[in-house]
Amino acid sequence: MKSEANVHQDAARFLSQPVAAQPGSPLRVAVYSRIAEAIRNGLLTPGSMIPTETELGTDMKVSRTVVREALMLLEEDGLIRARRGVGRFVSDTLPRIGIERIRPFEEVLGSPGQQIEVKRVQVVRQEASEFVAPGIGVEPGTECWLWESVLLRDGEAIAHLQENVTAQPVSLGRGPAAPLEIEDDGGATLLAALTVQLGRVPGPGECQISLSQVGPSRAKLLDLRGSDPVLVLTQYVRQNNRPFYLAKCLIAARAGHLSIMQSFPS
Repeated sequence: MKSEANVHQDAARFLSQPVAAQPGSPLRVAVYSRIAEAIRNGLLTPGSMIPTETELGTDMKVSRTVVREALMLLEEDGLIRARRGVGRFVSDTLPRIGIERIRPFEEVLGSPGQQIEVKRVQVVRQEASEFVAPGIGVEPGTECWLWESVLLRDGEAIAHLQENVTAQPVSLGRGPAAPLEIEDDGGATLLAALTVQLGRVPGPGECQISLSQVGPSRAKLLDLRGSDPVLVLTQYVRQNNRPFYLAKCLIAARAGHLSIMQSFPS
């Protein structure tokens, strides 16, 4: 078994490696991933104090601003906690990784060598229903965005997806609230578009699984009978500790085996 001194040395060596942003991903995400990996791998143990912003910035060769943004994300995700006037520490209990780690549905349903095509049905601004409103943190009747899509694999419809976010100004970070400006290129789900805008998958979140019948209206989109069974995945996502995004995905039996990947965002 390694001594405490050796563990500290291993953590220091791991964190001192320079980081580089991946194409299309902010540098803060690379710093976030490096520290999160150190925590998940036990190099930074629960309850232990992590290096200061200055030390991390010097070791990783990034600015203190980038480090501070990454640490804010880690704190939001429950991996670290701050003690005023003392420093930041690894959380005593880490959040679980599993189905609650939200991913865009094109990733959930895709597989290596098999891409999912997103066919947009509609993007509309409408009043939030009694079901949608609590999932996105608004009162019923408040305007929200609905993105409706059909997901295809090899040209065959395998899922129907409805995604909702508020149309009211929201704060995606520490800054003031502002209207969401999400570009719809017609080829991605709403969650994938939000991931690009935020630089990471929003979260934390959870996914509920149930069985139901597809119903007459969605049956036409999926080329099914209204009484055919479907798997229903309902995603709830929080941002800044508030309900933010809600999605319901009906998956046809022809989609085949659905694997739940236990992975951490990189």
